[in-house]
Amino acid sequence: MRDLLCDMTKCLQVRGLQIRRNGRALLDVADLTLDGPGPTLLLGPNGAGKSLLLRCLHGLISPDQGRVIQDGAPLGPVHTARQAMVFQQPVLLRRSVSANLDFVLRRQKIARDARKTRIAELLTEGGLEDKARQSARSLSGGEAQRLAILRALATGPETLFLDEPTSALDPSATQMIERMIQRASTRGVRIVMVTHDIGQARRLAADIVMMQGGHVVEHGPAKQVLDAPESEASRRYLAGGLVT
Repeated sequence: MRDLLCDMTKCLQVRGLQIRRNGRALLDVADLTLDGPGPTLLLGPNGAGKSLLLRCLHGLISPDQGRVIQDGAPLGPVHTARQAMVFQQPVLLRRSVSANLDFVLRRQKIARDARKTRIAELLTEGGLEDKARQSARSLSGGEAQRLAILRALATGPETLFLDEPTSALDPSATQMIERMIQRASTRGVRIVMVTHDIGQARRLAADIVMMQGGHVVEHGPAKQVLDAPESEASRRYLAGGLVT
């Protein structure tokens, strides 16, 4: 019944996923289902496997064993084409801010006039209207991350993966990006995001996946995991203790 329900609600599933290097399991996730509207936030210490799992969900890394299932079928190009991902350090094209957005829209074969309208909408969404002609690579860290997220959203993804998008930003820049994430989620974009910021998880998450040592140690509604964690690893991490 769980799998049938998942198929109907367009969910992501992980089954028996393993990645091993030099005899060591970097990722070992037996069973994980992401079927809510999100945002889903992945929490855990460094080396827990959060970013590795994110890359597997987006099809950037093929596991040694197991599989990722999207919409009831093994993850493939038809699914990843409806996904987008923004990395911790965004890679921007060596051209203007608006040209970065135009590049994505042209690849979708959108007509020129429609592209201009959409670019204006995106720049307003990210608060970058006055940066349209500026070189993308001259933007501040927060501005560059906003542009990277806008560029990902310009593809019209069903799912957006974010790998610590605010880890190096000040509170003001972080707040602007969190608002963008909340608005995208409200519009129906499923957000799956890695963070180390517990406060951010409280502000954004609908559900939380807690990871340790390549394993998922807990997954549930954000309030339950943050306020009454069931696993000892989650309790130690949330209390600021050492988790190995």
